[in-house]
Amino acid sequence: MNRLDAAMTEPDDPDEGFDLVMDPKVQESIGRSLKAHYDDIVNAPVPDKFLVLLAQLEATEQRVSGVSRDESQ
Repeated sequence: MNRLDAAMTEPDDPDEGFDLVMDPKVQESIGRSLKAHYDDIVNAPVPDKFLVLLAQLEATEQRVSGVSRDESQ
């Protein structure tokens, strides 16, 4: 039996199809790892290039919405 077989099991009812059930310890380990990676990404600083692009988008949206309001009057 390899590690994958030990971590996964088949359902009791063969008519139900094949569902993989993950060992709770493996699932917990994966969850902790994913949370750690997510926290790293969320806490990472926003790159300057991205901030510049967001500012350009915001300026464009303001110009377009200003033009639209002026034309409707």
